[in-house]
Amino acid sequence: MIKVKTIIPVLISFMVLSCKSEKHEFPLEKRFWDVNDYRTITLELNYGYEDDEKLPSISDPETRIIVEKLTDHQNYEIVLNDEELGLKHRNKVADEFFDRWKDMNNVYRIRDVQDKYLYDIELLKVWHFGLGLQLRYFKLGNDNILASSDDPNSTITQNRLNFNVKTLIGNYNIYLDETINEEAFSDKGKTLFAEGIDIYFSQLIELYPDADFSEMERKIDLMNAKSNHGKIKESLSKIKSLIESKKIRNNYSK
Repeated sequence: MIKVKTIIPVLISFMVLSCKSEKHEFPLEKRFWDVNDYRTITLELNYGYEDDEKLPSISDPETRIIVEKLTDHQNYEIVLNDEELGLKHRNKVADEFFDRWKDMNNVYRIRDVQDKYLYDIELLKVWHFGLGLQLRYFKLGNDNILASSDDPNSTITQNRLNFNVKTLIGNYNIYLDETINEEAFSDKGKTLFAEGIDIYFSQLIELYPDADFSEMERKIDLMNAKSNHGKIKESLSKIKSLIESKKIRNNYSK
């Protein structure tokens, strides 16, 4: 009888764990996730979990790998950065990844009764994934416009290129808007938010040093006035200084 009582709880525990692992399946054995994987995964994350069920998170050792793979920039870089692949093909894949990223945005936008993000680190990693993706997405789009144009210097072509860059800058400004909600983030989240400004906004400005960043400069001033977090204010100020340095260099070279 003693042996039976000892074995039964172990078996029950094993069955519960097995059911839990089988309920949500992710292709963790794959080195890179492609757009088809993302389609299935975002569908599962958005609609496959009960309201009271915990989503994969960085703080959970068992599900941390899911978040890490979901937000791994190499998943899109492996295709979009491969110049041996056709430009049109890479544009198509970039477009599909962009759509999947929009689906990812809905996964972790959950707040508690105090209006704090329950998954702020995961949410920020998703946003950073999108910031990095968009740099390549819009660049490939403009490369395709130039490759398909009879006259790359024509007014029509240049207007299309400038419109895309303006759209990209506008999308980045949406990230800055979250400064208003900085109190919804944990201390680690606020630091990670600032790191996103440091990394991706610097890349944006270096990629398009001649672009019109006047709207972003105004946004930075507004958000700097709103923020009470030292690291965020510092990151905003550094980006504005970088923009101003590019303007000075551009004026000097004219």
